[in-house]
Amino acid sequence: MVYVHSWQDFQDAAEALYDRDPVKTRYCVKWKAGEGKLVLKITNDTTCLKFKTYSSIFLNRFEALNLSLIEKMQNRQRPSAPISVPVSEVAAAPVAAPAPEAGSGSVPQAGGVKAGGVSKKKKGKKK
Repeated sequence: MVYVHSWQDFQDAAEALYDRDPVKTRYCVKWKAGEGKLVLKITNDTTCLKFKTYSSIFLNRFEALNLSLIEKMQNRQRPSAPISVPVSEVAAAPVAAPAPEAGSGSVPQAGGVKAGGVSKKKKGKKK
């Protein structure tokens, strides 16, 4: 097992390891709350890479690595930037809203007193 000290090196090596053998590659995340330690491990039974940190700064980078690996596991590409449409075309096109169905009572509507609010407890009488 090799602890990689640089995040960028770990991320590059982890993605390369997954690209080499996506069927056998496993990814493990361990969080030890008592120590405040995050350990990331990726292995394909022959190569094992680990990254350990006590810093919360790496959480955003950790989420980016998770997103990248999940996209590769799902064989998806990141969506490109939306195509901009001129405002004149948007204003000229009429937008029709779908009519609500009369029999769709399975979804409760928010409103009124019974909208899931929490009722307050009454205070006890002072003696």
